Amino acid sequence: MQLDRITSYLLSKPEAVEVYPFDNRTAVFKVQGKMFALLTRYQAKSLLNLKCQPDHAIELRDVFEEVIPAYHMNKRHWNSVMYEGSLPDGEIERLIDHSYALVVKGMKKSLREGLALRHGAVAVYGDDVFAG
Repeated sequence: MQLDRITSYLLSKPEAVEVYPFDNRTAVFKVQGKMFALLTRYQAKSLLNLKCQPDHAIELRDVFEEVIPAYHMNKRHWNSVMYEGSLPDGEIERLIDHSYALVVKGMKKSLREGLALRHGAVAVYGDDVFAG
């Protein structure tokens, strides 16, 4: 998947913003101040770090060689996706949706409900079966 398409998809999530808190090469994507994705390069690899339910994170690493424990993150809850590999675009989008939904579900109730009221529950949570 191309970087510009990933960036566009990340920014299409309700109230998503892109910031550069670490350096000018590492993009962090947040919703309501909480990170749900990080784009960077490490050792000549293009990486997309995404939050993941722990058991599902392990399953993904077993199934896809492009999914590894996240670089510089809590490896129990975050995966790095080598997005320039053979992983299908739809799978990358599903992993982004899962990360976004997990982060939203971890927010205070008032923030979650506000997002759902402004954008609709489907736009915020999608049909993510692993975020629960």
